[in-house]
Amino acid sequence: MRKLKNTELKRLTIEGFKAVEKTPLIVVLDNIRSLNNIGSVFRTSDAFLIEKIYLCGITATPPNNEIHKTALGATDSVDWEYAENTIDVVEKLKSENVTVLAIEQAENSTKLNDFHPDKKQKYAVIFGNEVKGVQQKVVNSCDLCIEIPQLGTKHSLNISVSAGIVLWDIFVKLKS
Repeated sequence: MRKLKNTELKRLTIEGFKAVEKTPLIVVLDNIRSLNNIGSVFRTSDAFLIEKIYLCGITATPPNNEIHKTALGATDSVDWEYAENTIDVVEKLKSENVTVLAIEQAENSTKLNDFHPDKKQKYAVIFGNEVKGVQQKVVNSCDLCIEIPQLGTKHSLNISVSAGIVLWDIFVKLKS
């Protein structure tokens, strides 16, 4: 086996990324405080052709050198928008017939492995603050809560890890 060079990976240009059909999936970041987490979500969103990212509340926005360290240019490819209030974004998305999913541990949540998205439906996934999670009022307004099964002693995953797991899982299910 030989590692491939970057030139052999045949990745899209930014113009190509903007023009290609996107995965019917939107990311909403609800008060994310870590600039590295924000950048990581941008980079993962680029990898899976995510349609858009909403940056809400205290979530920082590009251009920002700390976000850029982990995004590595994905802030230029993935569409994004800032909104002060996450609830406003949820209401807007629901009015556009987008199914909104909070990624959170909650009563009656659906385990990620048991979630089967409808390939004809567009989805938005909301990731919450590193300490407090998705705001309860936001959870209340969502269509469904999705929970990543965890079997160890810790009660949560880093938001950038959660985003990677959830976006990959839904991407694969929508594309299969």
